Amino acid sequence: MPPQTIDDLPTPVLILDRAVLRRNLRRMSDRLRGAGVALRPHLKTAKSIAIGRMAVEGHDGRITVSTLAEARYFAQGGFKDILYGVGIVPSKFAAVTALRRQGIDLRIVTDNLPVARAIADAARNGDTFSVLIEIDSGGGRAGLPWPDLPGLIDIARVLHQAPGVEFAGVMTHAGHSYHESTPEGIAAVAEQERQAVVGAAAALRAAGIPCPIVSAGSTPTAVHSRDFGGLTEMRPGVYVFNDLDQEFIGSCGPNDLALSVLASVIGHYPHRNQLLIDAGALALSKDISAQEFQPKVGYGTIADAPAKDMAVVACSQEHGFVGAADPIPYGNLPVGSRLRVWPNHACITAAAYDRYYVVDSDLDGGKAVVDTYDRINGW
Repeated sequence: MPPQTIDDLPTPVLILDRAVLRRNLRRMSDRLRGAGVALRPHLKTAKSIAIGRMAVEGHDGRITVSTLAEARYFAQGGFKDILYGVGIVPSKFAAVTALRRQGIDLRIVTDNLPVARAIADAARNGDTFSVLIEIDSGGGRAGLPWPDLPGLIDIARVLHQAPGVEFAGVMTHAGHSYHESTPEGIAAVAEQERQAVVGAAAALRAAGIPCPIVSAGSTPTAVHSRDFGGLTEMRPGVYVFNDLDQEFIGSCGPNDLALSVLASVIGHYPHRNQLLIDAGALALSKDISAQEFQPKVGYGTIADAPAKDMAVVACSQEHGFVGAADPIPYGNLPVGSRLRVWPNHACITAAAYDRYYVVDSDLDGGKAVVDTYDRINGW
């Protein structure tokens, strides 16, 4: 018999609140539709066909992925327009073309002239490609740095002139938006992101090279941008679940967290004002992103905590050390009892699990397991 309530689940386990998920999806969908910008959700966060289908409701179905395993998985789920948003290397061309031969419009990205030439050479052998050039709008991870954009025209011209290659446009990701904690700061990064990618598109068009897709996006910039002019699509991802990091930078509120880890109390240690849970580094991750603005969150905070600032303060592989600012009321949390941990970074935490156990706080307070959603992991 499948689990009836979360009390029947083995721990640690991933819990998804469907009611909160739906509110998060609706909010972003309405915002981008109102801005006249296409939504291409980055499904590296959810990695789930069920959630992906909900995310694109009312939109044209385009999505973003971060691995070829995700691309294959979502293609099997009926998604046709997929952007593989990680710089391509020639050894992966065969996997890309295998999906394209199945009728999947799998788009790839590069910022490298030799790779562009390799794409053109592969296309001469009968393969087809759809390619975007990545622009660095200030995050400093990948892409041609703006405003100099070295090699932009050369790379685009190689792709545009190659038979069998569609030069589809430009894309960027303002990862540095995660280091801002005010709407004004994030809005400034969003404008930098917009100007970089729109400027790249303008430079290409001035050189006589069409640039149909102008793609930007992160959850913070999608939430706080004040001008979407010139963009054709946005690619937010973590908004589907949200997490402590998004809460503390102002992209969501405390009631917008859809994802938690259910853990069991396995030990009491009053002499150090700590208890142990069976969710450690592998169940929660060691991502400390939210500590940039709220150091007391540790590796995740405790939902409905009976003590002030109760959080997972340290992790070993399978143990989480839970501390608090005030004495922990151990009588309220006997060994074997359960608690839920809000993660710092939902994407990394969810990667430890093969499924979501779905509850719905709008139905019964979120105790009954109403569904399970599978997800894809690996590369």
